[in-house]
Amino acid sequence: MASAATGSDLPDLDDRLVFPETRYEMLDGELVYVSPADPPHAELHVQLCALLEAHTGPAFEVACDLLTRTSKVDDLAPDASVYPAARDAVTRRRQLEQLAFEVVNAQSIRVASKKAGKLAARGVRRIFAIDVDKSRALEWSVAEGQWTVLDAEGHITDPALEVPLPIAALIHTVKVDDEIARALVAKRNPVIEAIRAEGRQEAEARGMAEGLCRGKAEPLIAMLAARGALVEAQRGRILAERDVSRLERWIDRAIAGASAAELLAEP
Repeated sequence: MASAATGSDLPDLDDRLVFPETRYEMLDGELVYVSPADPPHAELHVQLCALLEAHTGPAFEVACDLLTRTSKVDDLAPDASVYPAARDAVTRRRQLEQLAFEVVNAQSIRVASKKAGKLAARGVRRIFAIDVDKSRALEWSVAEGQWTVLDAEGHITDPALEVPLPIAALIHTVKVDDEIARALVAKRNPVIEAIRAEGRQEAEARGMAEGLCRGKAEPLIAMLAARGALVEAQRGRILAERDVSRLERWIDRAIAGASAAELLAEP
């Protein structure tokens, strides 16, 4: 496949050195086998992608194991990538990822460091590592050429994220439903907004219905109380009634002389 790079001798991002859909990357011109994982490493992969999908907006895509050609001798696939949804204005192909994430352990951190340097050299703005063994998140420092540890109680804030990403949710193997729900609410997700609007409409309808019933129950209570034949339990029962047509019948019957006991005995 011909290179589509502009103003550079770098190959296009999607010019492949390895076959896609396999467990291989190309690092320094050598074919590298990417091993499958056990828990908790494998579980963190799922959490990472789910969290990223929830915290990015419509202007960005999230991909798992997306191959990116970083140089003439490298074809790398970060565990998760965040890249613009829009096509490149010149090449009409996908744009370079802005964020890249690797889930690592003690054995793979050295390889992750080499990959981070290559991704950064290609132009990836920020590269992160989730250290399984030490339950910590790291960010690659281009200036220092090494990883820096992130505050576990902090958040990752970035233009590619619509909602700040909680670091604690990235490093602990737990259900992340709550964090995803918070992100969707903060993003004003259309489905959640529709449910909230429906809830508000139902509440308003209930409020109107309750107001209408109370507007009929109170005159009825006043009428019966004026006759001196209304106990507290009967008053409460009338106020609790939510059938407007029944309240209207009770009013008609009370006007005709029916007692509270007779009204409430109505089936």
